Amino acid sequence: MLTKAFNGRASDRGVAPIRILLVDDHVLLREGVRAVVSTQADMEIVGEASGGAEAIREYARLQPDLVLMDLQMAEMSGLDAILAIRARSPDARIIVLTTYAGDARALKALRAGAMGYLLKSSLRNQLLDAIRSVHHGGKHLDASVATAIAMHVLDEGLTEREVAVLSLAALGNSNKQIAAQLDLSEETVKGHMKALFAKLGANDRTHAVTIAAKRGLIEL
Repeated sequence: MLTKAFNGRASDRGVAPIRILLVDDHVLLREGVRAVVSTQADMEIVGEASGGAEAIREYARLQPDLVLMDLQMAEMSGLDAILAIRARSPDARIIVLTTYAGDARALKALRAGAMGYLLKSSLRNQLLDAIRSVHHGGKHLDASVATAIAMHVLDEGLTEREVAVLSLAALGNSNKQIAAQLDLSEETVKGHMKALFAKLGANDRTHAVTIAAKRGLIEL
């Protein structure tokens, strides 16, 4: 259910509406979010962007109160855009909108400076509350994402080398091919694979790739 709109326009009450920059490469998603936001008197979409680089330019031009940012975009990722915007404007308030619930991907976004992380499947129920919460300095995390983070908070993290090994395995490379590309011995690669299986609770390399991709530890 949508959050009930405030009575009267924000400007009529002497309160400026929350100015929002919407960033997503899917037109239909932007139209849907715009339709939801338009029902609220205390917020408005002041600009849109379809990629990370455009989002950076529009943020600098518009100086919005809040950004709704997709993560997966062709030209430049939302994560890189968040880092760039926050580097120039440390107080920028950004909410991630994504289809990916992985705990590692969410943590990357939060560490980059996002103050909210919403799944697109839950926008209708959570979007308006998230906007108001983040605008007032709070944080908003999708419940399923928060649960995933809590489940893995004590897990031993993957090393950069392990991520590199698994990323190459995800592309179909054999241990011998991975060893050649990373300038390692085949036995060393096998050792990394064994460590990966233990850390991820995986039975084999296909299982390890599936788990890692779902959590956002590697990108496919």
